[in-house]
Amino acid sequence: MFDKTKAKNILIAAGEASGDLHASHLVNAMLELKPGLNFYGMGGEKLQEAGANIIFDISKLSVMGITEVISHLGHLYHVFKWFEKSLKNDRPDLIILIDYPDFNLRLAKAAKKHNIPVLYYISPQIWAWRTSRIKKIAKLVNKMIVVFPFELSLYEEEGIDVSFVGHPLLDIVEARNSKAENIKRFGLDEQKITIGLLPGSRLTEIKKILPPMIEAAQQLSRKFDNLQFILPVAPGLKKEEVVKLTQNIMLTITVVDDSIYEVIDISHLVVVASGTATLETALLSTPMVILYKMSPLTYLVGRKLVKVDHIGMANIIAAKRVVPELIQDEANAGRITSEVTRMIEDTLYYQSICEELSSTRGKLGKPGASKRAAQIALKMLYH
Repeated sequence: MFDKTKAKNILIAAGEASGDLHASHLVNAMLELKPGLNFYGMGGEKLQEAGANIIFDISKLSVMGITEVISHLGHLYHVFKWFEKSLKNDRPDLIILIDYPDFNLRLAKAAKKHNIPVLYYISPQIWAWRTSRIKKIAKLVNKMIVVFPFELSLYEEEGIDVSFVGHPLLDIVEARNSKAENIKRFGLDEQKITIGLLPGSRLTEIKKILPPMIEAAQQLSRKFDNLQFILPVAPGLKKEEVVKLTQNIMLTITVVDDSIYEVIDISHLVVVASGTATLETALLSTPMVILYKMSPLTYLVGRKLVKVDHIGMANIIAAKRVVPELIQDEANAGRITSEVTRMIEDTLYYQSICEELSSTRGKLGKPGASKRAAQIALKMLYH
């Protein structure tokens, strides 16, 4: 077994809300198997609750896109230099990187310089864009853990030590309480059709995505008299900041804190920003309309680099268009209203989506991903 005479120090870096969630479950699993480990680094509320010492809060770092990142470069540089110094002076026993590739691959390079082993959990989406990064990963990462089965062969072909553990969301995505209980808890009307609005986990993203969502909600409420709308605030965001964006409109939108799975579960359908929430929605078999909206420069660059036909994980996993995706200029109120209307009025279409989404879970491996990843990490610590 493991050496109990020495506490190990692990530097962990998660840069987004989804990474924070998966990192927290990994830390919990590692501590359950080996109490006394010391975790420190970058993350959010979930990782802190798991027992990690959060030096840098991701609420100040979670940005996406070229023009969006530029405004945060100064702070990101400060964070990186701190980590670089810690790698040299503190010499952690292991560094665990969670997704967030532009920052974390630089961190892996710094760790390699000091001969500190690197475990990468939740792979960068090399299958979607910037496939050349796999060469860098091969040089810098000691162990890669992937959560989608189709990722395994990509790394094996490059001679990278890789393991597929299944997707951690299989153990996480579950609504607390029954639909009836949650509808009552949120103060909603069980006789009305509930539509969930999921505009993302970053405030900058929400400011782009939420306005067309709200405009579409207003159009839909004029078209149908039995609709109600609910918006769950993602972890790491302040409810009052999101509430401000829903004020001064002729429509009631119920805003609730950190209840995303319950909101998805009670919703007839959701309008959702592209990201982890699309997979969470698929795992709850709730039909959705996916929105993706970036700055014009980021989008133009992305179009040249992205090599997949779909952006939503439900569609990528199914290898076909199961749910609609509205990208950039298409992510407007008129198109959202049209897609939602079809789902409400066309029962056969709606049911076919539900059936397709219900098969998603079986394509993502078996439950227990976090524990399997924890066992791999502990082997690296106590080899």
